[in-house]
Amino acid sequence: MLNFLQGKIIGIYKQNSPRVILVLEVNNMGYELQIVPRIVTQLPAIGETVQIFTHLQVREDQLVLYGFLGLAERDLFRQLVSVSGIGTQLAIALLDTLGLQDLVQAIVTENTRILIQTPGVGKKTAERIILELKTKLSQWRQQMGLLTVSTPGLTSEIQADLEMTLLALGYTASEVMQVLEAMTSEDAETTQKTADEWIETAITWLTQNSSDQVF
Repeated sequence: MLNFLQGKIIGIYKQNSPRVILVLEVNNMGYELQIVPRIVTQLPAIGETVQIFTHLQVREDQLVLYGFLGLAERDLFRQLVSVSGIGTQLAIALLDTLGLQDLVQAIVTENTRILIQTPGVGKKTAERIILELKTKLSQWRQQMGLLTVSTPGLTSEIQADLEMTLLALGYTASEVMQVLEAMTSEDAETTQKTADEWIETAITWLTQNSSDQVF
């Protein structure tokens, strides 16, 4: 299993639009990876070195590599294609249309209105994504031990949504606990915030205070 490739960017081109292909040279070998179109502007210039996290899809007639700039994005892609009826191209479209943060937030807060902005995603598909992935995120949260930690000023439902979102974005359990403690001690109006407001505040705080940016 390939976890990542690190090499020189040889070129970026469209194949069967809107598919975007990144050609990466690694140890004198050229790899073609389909990438999320929105990350093109985040890539270094042609000729420079980049690390790309990968997902290898094995088909009967070919092998297809998909590339992502971050682990969280790659892992969410894998979760998406595990949902019944969601193929690789629809998963790429979801990530491209919404981006990692908005996509995770929409799943956790059960916002079908956001998900159906993606071409090819109807209400039933959006509901299926939410049902299957939120269940998996909830199980992951429980495995991380966060379920046993309660935070004053937060309802259990909002805290669960916040923790699941941050874990899915690649933050560690210790970072989640740190931001919860910091925000509840700084904000006396915690009970008046919605889950979406909490998530936005938490991500802003982590961006300003964490040295390990993950998205």
